Amino acid sequence: MTLKTVSLVIPFFNEGQGVAPFFQRLMQTCHKLKARYAFQMVCINDGSTDATLDELVKARQTLMGFLADDNASEITITIIDFSRNFGKEAALTAGIDHATGDAVIPMDADLQHPPELLPVLLEKWEEGYEVVLAQRTSRHTDHFAQKFAARLFYKLHQKISQIHMPADVGDFRLMDRRVVNAVKQLRENNRFMKGIFAWVGFKSVLVPFEVEARSTGHSSFNVWKLWNLALDGITSFSTVPLRVWTYLGGLVSLTAFLYASYIFVRTLVYGVDTPGYASLMIAILFLGGVQLIGIGVLGEYLGRVYSEVKARPAYIIRQIIS
Repeated sequence: MTLKTVSLVIPFFNEGQGVAPFFQRLMQTCHKLKARYAFQMVCINDGSTDATLDELVKARQTLMGFLADDNASEITITIIDFSRNFGKEAALTAGIDHATGDAVIPMDADLQHPPELLPVLLEKWEEGYEVVLAQRTSRHTDHFAQKFAARLFYKLHQKISQIHMPADVGDFRLMDRRVVNAVKQLRENNRFMKGIFAWVGFKSVLVPFEVEARSTGHSSFNVWKLWNLALDGITSFSTVPLRVWTYLGGLVSLTAFLYASYIFVRTLVYGVDTPGYASLMIAILFLGGVQLIGIGVLGEYLGRVYSEVKARPAYIIRQIIS
């Protein structure tokens, strides 16, 4: 009987200390499922500056030796080494591009995405769902600012975007081969993978899970990176921020027209007043600020157009170890 192949896409960035614990837990789960599925592990070293690549090579050699002794050919491991750090979205893209399985599961290497959930995702897939979304049940591992920002982002995105992106759903999910083929058709450089995954659609179901604390190290996503990621998510799937300035400009123009009419009528009735310096400065500063913000929003979209027009690749591979 030919086994279905499941590809696991796993980005690594400065995760050297966590490579061994991650593979230990992952292999325990895969070993239990190897009678039903073959596994392809696609590990992406996203320009790590620590010993991540060495640890990945060492783990691959150890696991390949163990599998050879066990006469198991159902598990393969491929390491994609980037020429530099291109970011998690590019790493996910590379992994999906090189995944050949009937189903593809992106997951983090910090064990916040528990490998023990894989059987549940596969069970839902066997029931006929083409996308199985792992939805975190709480954010107890995040501090207050992260929780507030996440809630705000999801609410805002749902209001202004034409696609539905479930709250508290990250990259951890199972995608059928048909979904993966659709995702691979979207080749924009400013990649917001959660939005891309949601944009292609397909029949989906949610599976709740509890996020664990990181096994080692700390997250590389600081406030600035999260802010930029949120901007990518909003500008990639909505033009509402541009449209807002059309309405705001109309409102300001209407207000100016009404105020000019009031001044005209008051001048006819009461004569000319001494001009007020304070009110003039307030009007100038207010309109100047509005214009600069509008230019900034235009710049965000124009910068993304500039990036797309250059058509540079999303990532560059230094070597592939398979």
